[in-house]
Amino acid sequence: MKYMLAIYNDEKAGALATPEQNGQLFGGYMAFTEEIKKKGFYVAGDPLKPAATATTVRQPVGANAVTTDGPYAETKEQMGGYYIVDCPDLDQALACAKQICALHTFNGVCVEVRPILDLSAMMHG
Repeated sequence: MKYMLAIYNDEKAGALATPEQNGQLFGGYMAFTEEIKKKGFYVAGDPLKPAATATTVRQPVGANAVTTDGPYAETKEQMGGYYIVDCPDLDQALACAKQICALHTFNGVCVEVRPILDLSAMMHG
């Protein structure tokens, strides 16, 4: 089953990190990515540009779509990246999320694990 691992962290805390801390985090992500590739779990994954670069399109009920600069909500944590993994079960996807969390030694992180709905199976099954 495929899962999205949506990674949320505090961009402000990341901006205060030392070059050594950022280097260690980047190296940890590269090692994690190689590990899940070797296991055959990796489907996709990328870091995202800062939340300030986001544009949100919202469709209020009964109105035209509205486009605004920035993320959809003002929160302490912003989505900073993601992985799409194809794991045998939820337990393995959660283990991947815990590995991501362990990489963040100087800033907090939250990883949302969500199953991906397989539309092709629904349409052809």
